[in-house]
Amino acid sequence: MPQTQQRQHLLIYFSRGGHTRKISEAIAARLKACGHGCTLMSVSDALQNPPDWEAFDVVALGACVLYGSYDKSVFELVDRYGGVLSSKVSSFYCVNVVARNPEKRIPENNKYLQKFLALSPWQPGDLKIIAGKVDYPAWPWYDALMIRLIMKMTNGPTDPKAVIDYTDWQDVDAYADHLAMLK
Repeated sequence: MPQTQQRQHLLIYFSRGGHTRKISEAIAARLKACGHGCTLMSVSDALQNPPDWEAFDVVALGACVLYGSYDKSVFELVDRYGGVLSSKVSSFYCVNVVARNPEKRIPENNKYLQKFLALSPWQPGDLKIIAGKVDYPAWPWYDALMIRLIMKMTNGPTDPKAVIDYTDWQDVDAYADHLAMLK
């Protein structure tokens, strides 16, 4: 990664099964390894104990998609802090399994990212889509069943024992490098 002036980053994430947290931790580790400051917190932590927004040069919010939408706490965060997010250098990263298909990693082609933008008062200028993970054995039976039905309709994996990480970890590193350079 090219050398840049050390900056302070805040990564806020919503993770239901832990994969978006893992992605966020990888981004934070990459930023720290490159000499940048990085604070990582969940959406619920940010709602309960608001960060000192002024202490950060760059803010990135990451959220996973489940059943075609985002958790209501993600929208509560952007409703509450949309103004400060808009005033900062900021980015939004969306984690979803539909992005297993390369054409769905393009913001204009990803209906889940477009849905976020349509519902959010915060309109981030920087966007990233990251392919998620199918982990049927780890999910509650009702989630596994519903997601298998969705996958059947979208030609995705339906084996109830399937655990498939579609995340391109080199791309996650590249996104961290991008955040380090974001102005």
